[in-house]
Amino acid sequence: NPDPFLQLTSSLPSDSPPSNQTNDAPLLTPEQPIFLMTTTAQALSGFFVWTALLLTCHQIYMHLRYYSSPKEQRHIVRILFIVPIYAFDSWLSLLFFTNDQYYVYFDTVRDCYEAFVIYNFLSLCYEYLGGESAIMAEIRGKPIESSCIYGTCCLWGKTYSIGFLRFCKQATLQFCVVKPLMAMVTVILQAFGKYRDGDFNVASGYLYVTIIYNISVSLSLYALFLFYFATRDLLSPYRPMLKFFMVKSVIFLSFWQGMLLAILEKCGAIPQISSPEVSVGEGTVAAGYQNFIICIEMFFAALALRHAFTYKVYMDKRLDSLGHCAPMKSISSSLKETMNPGDMVQDAIHNFSPAYQQYTQQSTLEQGVTAPPISRNHSCVSARDNEKTLLLSSDDEF
Repeated sequence: NPDPFLQLTSSLPSDSPPSNQTNDAPLLTPEQPIFLMTTTAQALSGFFVWTALLLTCHQIYMHLRYYSSPKEQRHIVRILFIVPIYAFDSWLSLLFFTNDQYYVYFDTVRDCYEAFVIYNFLSLCYEYLGGESAIMAEIRGKPIESSCIYGTCCLWGKTYSIGFLRFCKQATLQFCVVKPLMAMVTVILQAFGKYRDGDFNVASGYLYVTIIYNISVSLSLYALFLFYFATRDLLSPYRPMLKFFMVKSVIFLSFWQGMLLAILEKCGAIPQISSPEVSVGEGTVAAGYQNFIICIEMFFAALALRHAFTYKVYMDKRLDSLGHCAPMKSISSSLKETMNPGDMVQDAIHNFSPAYQQYTQQSTLEQGVTAPPISRNHSCVSARDNEKTLLLSSDDEF
């Protein structure tokens, strides 16, 4: 028979709470490893990453080999580089998943480059249409159609002007500044222990960085929508819908995908890992899932970008009379010229400097290509490579 005294003491309430009634996030031990820590996850992500790298690097090589339209292909090559950078960065972050710090530094490189891609995509659309002067010759003075789908319902009664193009470029360029700046702020806050993914506490830097990111990315996306809305008929020969969709999905959807994982982590749906050997917070686990998903997505992005920015349209222009293409030395020099960001700096000066507010910029004309039409409201003031055209009218506010 059991001792009555032992039965009485065992029925008394204990001062310590039961182990299964804590408020902390669920824990996983090394005996219960999550999928991200397995060899299968690393091998699967590696297969998709290296396949995407091979596909995209071949496409970049072919563009440089048939480098017949430098003004356009320079921006295309820069856009294509987003696949190797995104894929390899995410795979490295996944390999060093058990370290709470490494993925933040890897993702900083990715964050800086994606802003560069947004700028180059808008610049590529400008090159397709012949530059600012040619665009203004086509749309200036036309009323802006009111549409809730494109967010132009608040612009009812306004007309397209140089101020409209300025807004589109400035909204894009601000993202090129905010994104790298916030990436550096994230690294600094991480070093001082003030940043953790998914921590929406007012004392943590994650909340404020996320708010600034959302405002900046939304403004940039809105500017791209406005520009497409204004020039969709002019861009129709270049299949703009596929290009717009691919660039936006790679950058903006991946950003909001990370936001969704952060919310799931905040709701307790993503566990943390705690053991004597390995200790990984739930924010890092959420970032690990984000990196794994990106590794898979980049394979499909490489296939879609291969179709959206095909090199075949430039092949006939580059072949000489004997049917030969560019030598390897020419390919290396083209790559060096392509990755020079000097044009972005000059464009920022042109769009933000008050001295240039009443000017449009004309693209450098390629050999054998006639100048695009300039409207009667434009007056040529320079015949240099970057021709500036003065807008004589003063009704250019947007």
